[in-house]
Amino acid sequence: MEANGGQAEPWMEELLREGSPGEGRPVKTEKQARILAAAIEVFAEKGYAGSSTSEIAQRAGVAEGTIFRHYRTKKDLLVSIVTPAMMRMMAPFVIRGFGDVLDAEHDSFELFVRRMIDNRIAFVNRNKRLFRIVAQELPFHPEMQEQFKSIILTQVLSRLTTVIEKFQRSGQIAPLPPHTVARLTASALIGYVLPRMLMHESPEWDDAAEREATVSFLVKGLSP
Repeated sequence: MEANGGQAEPWMEELLREGSPGEGRPVKTEKQARILAAAIEVFAEKGYAGSSTSEIAQRAGVAEGTIFRHYRTKKDLLVSIVTPAMMRMMAPFVIRGFGDVLDAEHDSFELFVRRMIDNRIAFVNRNKRLFRIVAQELPFHPEMQEQFKSIILTQVLSRLTTVIEKFQRSGQIAPLPPHTVARLTASALIGYVLPRMLMHESPEWDDAAEREATVSFLVKGLSP
């Protein structure tokens, strides 16, 4: 469900269905679901600081006072979206899609990097609003940072370091600490994916060139 009738992303569908009891009766009211859907749209478009509860209410088709009957503050509304998305949905979505790449056999570190890029671009394309909200708000909310570190980074890094250690044993990656290699790899990928999301429609963005530069940077920079 979306406030303006658009197509919901997979994580949004799960968030709006979250907590349905066994008999199939939803915990969230229809108005509460509309408020959440509208808040996701507004937070993704304008960021938390640039959003207002009055605009969220307008998009949801409810009175502003209705929002405060369900959520005490705008921050509570943001947390009600991000916390379950982080704790119960985003991590499974990340692992569900990323696991195929992490568990597969790759002939070279370069091929692994290329498959990671393709996989993460596909993930971001399916979950653009969540990615925007997290990217915009993560630096400003310590509680979100703790969730991200404890749930997502822990699950991804433990599996990524296993792959890195395999390439180090075969002599394809410099013998740096695996967590350092993982951090450098993640930083380069984020440095490609985030600008791509923001500038993909711009004539100044040459996606093929940026992708090749990212792959080359990682492969050559981490070579023995």
